[in-house]
Amino acid sequence: MSHEGCIFCKIIDGEIPSAKVYEDEFVYAFLDISQVTKGHTLIIPKTHTKNIYETPENIASEFFARVPKVANAIKAAYNPIGMNLLNNNEKPADQSVFHLHIHLIPRYGENDGYSSNWTVHADDYTADDLQIIAQEISDSL
Repeated sequence: MSHEGCIFCKIIDGEIPSAKVYEDEFVYAFLDISQVTKGHTLIIPKTHTKNIYETPENIASEFFARVPKVANAIKAAYNPIGMNLLNNNEKPADQSVFHLHIHLIPRYGENDGYSSNWTVHADDYTADDLQIIAQEISDSL
């Protein structure tokens, strides 16, 4: 099910060319044109869904089930020393194409072109604070 104007739906439909890595009835995987590192691949569900928040469980199940298959193919082809999986949801989290996708970014060393920066706030929360946060999330399920 494609979504009009969506660049990823156009790639799935063959309207825009891509370097296809894998395809089946549920997902399409192709090289990211930015190639942050060699083999940087995007995997997307064929059914248009904007982001993780709007993804029905059945689509997520089929989509996420294929991620290890593609990741292992990248590993077999290029023998990276690690791999980052990245998913951005909504514009403030740097989502730029509003069709759910995961970046599989093979890692080859400190200077391979990819970095992430996490600021740890462990000292800002007590064990009781963590229990409250966990309960508030759990209550929202």
